[in-house]
Amino acid sequence: MKTLTDFTKYPDTVKLILEMIQSGQTEQDVFPLNKKGEQLDVLKAREQIMEPYSIEEATADLFMQERDFKVYLRLLKSKKNIVLQGPPGAGKTFVAKRLAYALVGFKDDTKVKMIQFHQSYAYEDFIQGYRPNPDLEGGFTLTTGIFYDMCKRAKSNPKIKYVLVIDEINRGNLSKIFGELLMLIEADKRGNEYELSLTYSPGEKFWVPDNLYLIGTMNTADRSIAMVDYALRRRFSFFSLMPQFNRRFDDTLKSAGFTKKLRKVIIDRITALNEEIKSDKNNLGDGYQIGHSYFCPDGDKPYDYDWYNRKIKYEIEPLLKEYWFDEQERVEGLVENLLIDGKD
Repeated sequence: MKTLTDFTKYPDTVKLILEMIQSGQTEQDVFPLNKKGEQLDVLKAREQIMEPYSIEEATADLFMQERDFKVYLRLLKSKKNIVLQGPPGAGKTFVAKRLAYALVGFKDDTKVKMIQFHQSYAYEDFIQGYRPNPDLEGGFTLTTGIFYDMCKRAKSNPKIKYVLVIDEINRGNLSKIFGELLMLIEADKRGNEYELSLTYSPGEKFWVPDNLYLIGTMNTADRSIAMVDYALRRRFSFFSLMPQFNRRFDDTLKSAGFTKKLRKVIIDRITALNEEIKSDKNNLGDGYQIGHSYFCPDGDKPYDYDWYNRKIKYEIEPLLKEYWFDEQERVEGLVENLLIDGKD
């Protein structure tokens, strides 16, 4: 019989137990009995305590249509792996977290984890590898990464969905990071019938469970990265998120205290700028537009012309200078048309 469990890797559970102890509650108070009089396990009890996360709640603060969100969610369920791609400020990471919570059914960060890939990220960070052990002088310990750990958790709870959100997925060397497991993330290669030996544990058979999902985000305006290879594209479904300067965006600004005139300036001028960017097919295009997130309420009140001009001067102008680095006069003209003064 197992009598001890290491809960330190489950911070939310530790917090729940500490709250129970401090409040004087019993285990039955927090983890109630089911209809058969049996004790519920921790994960199921957590779900009973937490409020369900609906699609309506997930899309309440998004500027996309609910039907589009449902399409993304449906593809995530069937494909297991999706990538949200688009220009900077299009809300890719924001949407990715909402999709993850909607899939799990609860806003539960014990089942939804997020990491960011970069050029130095490797197989040893993602799956497993040897790391220096401070307790052993000059010694190394085989340490598991986040993907390995999430696979193990998902295998232990096959009826519960787990999601790993990978921000900037195209910044990493996918073949190097996934290694021999790149094949196993395919929707039709899940399960122990496709198990493989791991590089650092040749005696261990490893497979990816059916209840683990991957959501990647990709910035299409990043010139410093190579194109995503076909091996990755074949294993993921790709969705493009474009700037949404629409009615829902306007309503959000209105509720935050933006004046009608300022809202019109933002929508009209940034939309015109995006048309300029899209028309430059040789150098830029759709993937380089300015996203709506740049102009969402950020708490830096008041939301007036000064607030808008700061956004243009210190966030949009540097981006435009990067886009048209050899056409500075063009950038100066565009910025001049974007800036406003108190007389406008």
